[in-house]
Amino acid sequence: QFVKSARARNKIRQWFSKERREESIERGKEALTKAIRRSNLPLQKVMNPDVLTEVADRLHYTDLSGLYAGVGEDHVSTQNVIEHLGALFDTEEEESEELDTTPITSAPSAPSQYGDAGVVVPGAGNVLAKLARCCTPVPPDEIEGFVTRGQGISVHRADCRNVQQLRDQPGRLIEVEWAPTKSSVFLVEIQVEALDRKSLLSDVTHVLSESHVNILSASVQTSRERVAISRFSFEMGDPKYLNHVLNSVRRIDGVYDVYRTVGKRREVH
Repeated sequence: QFVKSARARNKIRQWFSKERREESIERGKEALTKAIRRSNLPLQKVMNPDVLTEVADRLHYTDLSGLYAGVGEDHVSTQNVIEHLGALFDTEEEESEELDTTPITSAPSAPSQYGDAGVVVPGAGNVLAKLARCCTPVPPDEIEGFVTRGQGISVHRADCRNVQQLRDQPGRLIEVEWAPTKSSVFLVEIQVEALDRKSLLSDVTHVLSESHVNILSASVQTSRERVAISRFSFEMGDPKYLNHVLNSVRRIDGVYDVYRTVGKRREVH
């Protein structure tokens, strides 16, 4: 069926235009955040919306969203934005950040004792398999199996640093495939970077709980610049839902970056 109504066509065009703009805003925000983190600018001050809005005005954008969209659509470079930010601040390199660990008063949940690993060995029957905690693999990560002594098969991400060492014992490496079931449970670790404020940890924890994940642990470090680095580990049944969880956290006031970590390092796509 062709859309015959001019009004309907306009609505469709408006919808696609809005979708493209939102994608550009998200893409631009991510690119600018990475560029700012690489610079020597004081992160806590630079990520202040008032400061970024002032730069947006200098670059002739009506608001901060417009600036993000401009970066996302390559109308303005991140370097150009950094130069304008640098004009607002003393760019002398500051002392190395000293991190203070903030204790978490709430007791973490216990890891689930139920659920299977969601992994099978092609051509084999029921085989005991465990997901390695060193790299916390989840579908659709590329995975490899390693035959352990008395504990079945340990499943690692193919890029896990430990797998590089295990390859010295090729006779114990085995092909494995994802085959998650309704009872499968996967461990996920994420890092949240935000401007420190009251109730930040509570807000992030609330969003994760609302996303129906089982939080196992949480920790926060706050720099002298009042930048909070929070790390969470949690269990979830369907990793396809992970991007939705990350986007929900990303919308929390003050959060400027959130991503999955693998073996204490940022996941590389």
